[in-house]
Amino acid sequence: MSPISKQAIQLHASVPTELGGQRLDQVAAQVFTEHSRSRLSAWIKDGSLTVDGGVLRPRDIVYGGAVLELNAEQEAQGDWVAQDIALNIVYEDEHLLVLDKPSGLVVHPAAGHADGTLLNALLHHAPDLVNVPRAGIVHRLDKDTTGLMVVAKTLEAQTKLVAQLQARSVSRIYEAIVIGVITSGGKIDAPIGRSSAQRQRMAVIDGGKPAVSHYRVLERFRSHTHARIKLETGRTHQIRVHMTHVGFPLVGDPVYAGRFRIPPAASATLVETLKQFPRQALHARFLELDHPVTGTRMKWESPLPDDLVWLLTLLRQDNEAFV
Repeated sequence: MSPISKQAIQLHASVPTELGGQRLDQVAAQVFTEHSRSRLSAWIKDGSLTVDGGVLRPRDIVYGGAVLELNAEQEAQGDWVAQDIALNIVYEDEHLLVLDKPSGLVVHPAAGHADGTLLNALLHHAPDLVNVPRAGIVHRLDKDTTGLMVVAKTLEAQTKLVAQLQARSVSRIYEAIVIGVITSGGKIDAPIGRSSAQRQRMAVIDGGKPAVSHYRVLERFRSHTHARIKLETGRTHQIRVHMTHVGFPLVGDPVYAGRFRIPPAASATLVETLKQFPRQALHARFLELDHPVTGTRMKWESPLPDDLVWLLTLLRQDNEAFV
């Protein structure tokens, strides 16, 4: 089982003159930038963050020269099991790690997946992640989507990576094989929310959360397209929902693709591969972000996995056979 772990946090600072006259929670967020405003507000409320030795409310005004003192404990975030599950780590330092997720690996424990997840693997690889919310996971990939993910190893890195995701400054580019022939690239700006008809599905709905995707053609085949998709937002199932919405569902998607399509007179091998493709044909190919501590812009690329390479090979052969 995960160890019962607590990480002591002790900080103090004087309120700069230019911040005087603002709310305590606003000042604290500008002074202790490694922690989020919501986390600091919680510490203010429980008396862990004091002003000149006294306990105030988050909305109380503080003035220049006041001394802020933080004495808190960041407790373990969950009763999770650390498990020795292999990880393909492509970059790691003391602040973050970037990994290449395989198909079939659930990211976070949930109903039906109490363990055996990426989170369990991360706790084995870096036990101190028990002190970081969600073990440092700041964005997710679906179980059967492969490719690059970033994980924060500290509270400071987690706060700053979440801020980058919210500011849309993290670049996440995917590649997919979709059903249908896309004639040109485009932008999909369509809100996504829970489907009222089937609660386990997401859908484009009025009143959903804003969702924006950009797509372009990499290669066209007789009945399919190899596409590159860039996310502006990160909604659940966003690419799968958006591409289905514009008429180009992902090959192998068990939820959104509907009936598969087969090119006329295709080879038996291609027909069987399309019928039996075991997952949505989606891969997180590129990841680019600012390092949360140094500010350096960093970029990683993950090669296409073997199952997508094989499918693309068969689709090219099919193209050549019918030129």
